[in-house]
Amino acid sequence: MASCSARSIPWAGQDRTQTAPKLTIKKGLVIFANAPEMRAAVEFALLKGQDRDYMKAKPGEIMGYLAYGHPFLDGNGRVIMTVHSVLAQRAGFSIDWSATKKDAYLDALAREIENPSKGHLDAYLKPLIRDPIAYEQLATAIVRAPGLNGSVQDADLNEVLGTIEEPAVKAQYEAMLVKRTKT
Repeated sequence: MASCSARSIPWAGQDRTQTAPKLTIKKGLVIFANAPEMRAAVEFALLKGQDRDYMKAKPGEIMGYLAYGHPFLDGNGRVIMTVHSVLAQRAGFSIDWSATKKDAYLDALAREIENPSKGHLDAYLKPLIRDPIAYEQLATAIVRAPGLNGSVQDADLNEVLGTIEEPAVKAQYEAMLVKRTKT
């Protein structure tokens, strides 16, 4: 797929509260936060991610909340890894994204999103913790992550389940919320 400039994509650079405020978005088996709830998920991740001790102890939980917030229609993986990498850098470590295995990472991330704060993604990321790298190297480190080569495969595309008002979509979304809040 050819790369596009922000000018050729009318929604580029805008979050889903602007571009898709009434759509429920899914990828694989994971349903992401609807637009009205996504800000709370991302703000929680940013708040906790700025606490050095919390970030060191629960890097996967932070990533899970950032991913659950899924603020954009496309490009979330790169954006979220960038934000997470900066938070990790500030907490005194880096994640060796080049050592990740795409399918294993996405499996752990999906389990984290479905059942937050249970350590699914923490267990995956902790062996990949390294000394912090220079800010100037963060972009290169993220690009080295398997699956972030800019190509889009059908499995990488988001799916629109429908609008948040549709009874079947609403029921599916509410079932996901119940599952996320079970302890």
